[in-house]
Amino acid sequence: MRKVYIGVDVGGTKTAVVLSARPPASLGRVEFATQPEHGPEPALDRIMQSVRSLLAQQGFGGEQIAAIGVSCGSPLDRVKGIIHAPPNLSTWVDVPIRRLLEEAFHTTCRVENDANAGAVAEHRFGAGMGTDHMVFLTLGTGLGAGIIAAGSLYLGAKGDAGEIGHVRLSPTGPVGYHKAGSIEGWASGGGIAQLAVRMLAQAERRGRSSMLQTQLARGGVLTARDVGHAAQSGDAVALRILRSSGARLGQAIAMLIDVLNPQRIVLGGLAMRLGESLLAPMRRVIERESLPQSLRACEIVPAALGEQIGDVAALCVAMGLEGKGE
Repeated sequence: MRKVYIGVDVGGTKTAVVLSARPPASLGRVEFATQPEHGPEPALDRIMQSVRSLLAQQGFGGEQIAAIGVSCGSPLDRVKGIIHAPPNLSTWVDVPIRRLLEEAFHTTCRVENDANAGAVAEHRFGAGMGTDHMVFLTLGTGLGAGIIAAGSLYLGAKGDAGEIGHVRLSPTGPVGYHKAGSIEGWASGGGIAQLAVRMLAQAERRGRSSMLQTQLARGGVLTARDVGHAAQSGDAVALRILRSSGARLGQAIAMLIDVLNPQRIVLGGLAMRLGESLLAPMRRVIERESLPQSLRACEIVPAALGEQIGDVAALCVAMGLEGKGE
């Protein structure tokens, strides 16, 4: 009997459910808005409906599911499969997603931190192929890292290794991981938005204009994407914001290079979408701060899976691709 895998990529903005017989290729996919403001129940119902719909469309029965993989932001309990209210899913308090999906579909369900899952996906199918020592750094609403050491996912004592975003870089600054001045505060999408508000206020006090002022007045909020668009147009304030964030990102990557001595660091999410306005200051700091011999041994490259990474990551979780050679 032919078996299939189900991947579920849960994010604060959207959730995707993907069906595959031979990962990373997909047979079908459903995406919908997560809407965490309504709590977890509607999204969980949509996940289960989507699984059933995908199976029916491709002519499979529930008994043909080999396993389900869930990729989601931390904090979560990867062993028990419980989501513990990540920052972008604050209403998802102690959601036993593993148990719920196993009971609904009578199959194995695995749950993993999205940065770890992304690291495995890039290592097996993307920019990390061929390496034994790799770090995947994901910049979205938050910031996290997945570590591949000696060819296997490094989890640490309790499965929480890689939380580089929690490290504090400065006594004050934008808040990430509930910590002012953290790496996530300085260099994530949410942190860049906070930094934009601060630096825009400073610019206004000095009589400097920015196209971001119009955006803030129109929508009431600023996003990292707004900052990126303004920087591409040459907006001086936006460029300063990204220089500041890029320099802090460079500090974080220099730490990873010095401590872990990886062959490759793979950058995903906003890091590549924001382009050279962020990456150039990042590289300058890395070159200044890293141990020269460790830097020479390390490539810094963009993620290869692009917008597919969430789907492939969730499928990797379903397949249990964590150990070397699996």
